[in-house]
Amino acid sequence: MTLLLVLVGLLLLLALYDLSQKKHAVLRNFPLIGHLRYLFESVGPELRQYIVTGNDEERPFSRDQRTWIYTSAKGQNNYFGFGSDNSFDQVTNYPLFKQVTFPYPEPRKDDPAYDPKSTLPCAKVLGAARGRAKAFRPRSAVNLSAMSFGSLSASAVEALNRGAALAGCLHNTGEGGVARHHDYGGELVWQLGTGYFGARDERGGFDLERLRETVEKFPVKAIEIKLSQGAKPGRGGILPAAKVTPEIAAIRGIPVAEACISPAGHSAFRDADSLLDFAESIAEATGLPVGIKSAIGDLDFWEELAASMEDGSRGVDYIAIDGGEGGTGAAPLAFSDHVSLPFRLGMSRVYPIFARRKLTDRIVFVGGGKLGFPETAAVAFALGCDMVAVAREAMLAIGCIQAQRCQTGRCPTGVATQNRWLMHGLNPHDKAARFAKYVVALRHEILSLSHALGHPHPAFITGDQLEILDRGNLCRSLRELYGYEPAWGRPAAEDLEEIQRIMKDGAHRALKTTAS
Repeated sequence: MTLLLVLVGLLLLLALYDLSQKKHAVLRNFPLIGHLRYLFESVGPELRQYIVTGNDEERPFSRDQRTWIYTSAKGQNNYFGFGSDNSFDQVTNYPLFKQVTFPYPEPRKDDPAYDPKSTLPCAKVLGAARGRAKAFRPRSAVNLSAMSFGSLSASAVEALNRGAALAGCLHNTGEGGVARHHDYGGELVWQLGTGYFGARDERGGFDLERLRETVEKFPVKAIEIKLSQGAKPGRGGILPAAKVTPEIAAIRGIPVAEACISPAGHSAFRDADSLLDFAESIAEATGLPVGIKSAIGDLDFWEELAASMEDGSRGVDYIAIDGGEGGTGAAPLAFSDHVSLPFRLGMSRVYPIFARRKLTDRIVFVGGGKLGFPETAAVAFALGCDMVAVAREAMLAIGCIQAQRCQTGRCPTGVATQNRWLMHGLNPHDKAARFAKYVVALRHEILSLSHALGHPHPAFITGDQLEILDRGNLCRSLRELYGYEPAWGRPAAEDLEEIQRIMKDGAHRALKTTAS
């Protein structure tokens, strides 16, 4: 009996500790039983080796990928031992980097300029080509992709914004509008979807004056016009009724507890020509760079857009290409699985349209869709991207366990829910540090890959330096596979000099934040 009482007492103490600690959302939300998750995780490799799955078999993110994110976010050893466990005679669409014999020298740790937390700046000044009054060079080539308050919890948005401030990266608001939870030091990209949330009139149309008022209140650095998203192309945003709280309803201007389904298309413009007029009107009113985000399907629009921009009188400042493998909180299965091109195909079809018209130097290209890993990001840079944006990888960094319950409102880690009990388990301060560490680790490894290929910055990686392996037999260069010309994708000479100076000086203190 005494032993039983002692055991019960110990369990009660453990439960109290679980409820009071702030590092692990699963334990805080599910005291005692949450330890089973960590127990199974610790013996997972052994169980999978003999019973279940391998390290590369789980989807959408494999065990190896999640482990790399988790260890990077915690500042732990993110190396892997005993060699690769990939079967090279079985893999398809597998990138291989061709390292040079004499790599680009990395700064010594005793060098005064050495800074392990230094940013990896964008190779271009955003908005400079169009002469925007508030043009700037993004401090980080790795930034936070669009995830709305509503899809994510208030605690998750706060954690990501605080983390973005620590890491010096941009935080895309998603189409749900700008909320107070976005105001913790991180600089914002405000996304305007088809619902124009936060910038809409009483009838749901676009209101330029309301947009200007919000820009004056928050640290908005750029405006993004969302045409479509990779996980649900051809559909507007979908926010289930369970997630529409009074606060979210007030921000968006919609009824409480009713599903929020944005229109499929925009009402403020109807084609490439009127889109450019819309973008220029926003840029003129705010002085901010204005870009567009889209999944890739029919290419006629992109041909029309490039033709309309060719004379230089109008243009968007950046183009974000979102791959069909991207994620979302809720989408019809047919759309998430079968509509829009994967990132590599989409990027490799759109970029040449602008390259042939010699427009790429005027545009910052952003890639999205499972690009939150060094090798996938490096491929994106080789295809012409100047920056990459991460979303689900950021969710994993702040505690997501890939439960795949985003659409239910019952996320067990408090990331993708509006349930107050589940949200309280996510401590924004602790998770902010984890997100920042993940971004720093990702930038560091992207830069290390660049150095192995002989370059000071990933913007200089070319398609000839990668080969795509198909089941161990066929191997073709990235440039050959996608039909790129040798000169495409390299920064302009003036950008090269500026990038080399920034990287040599080693930090954001020397960044050129406005266009000269």
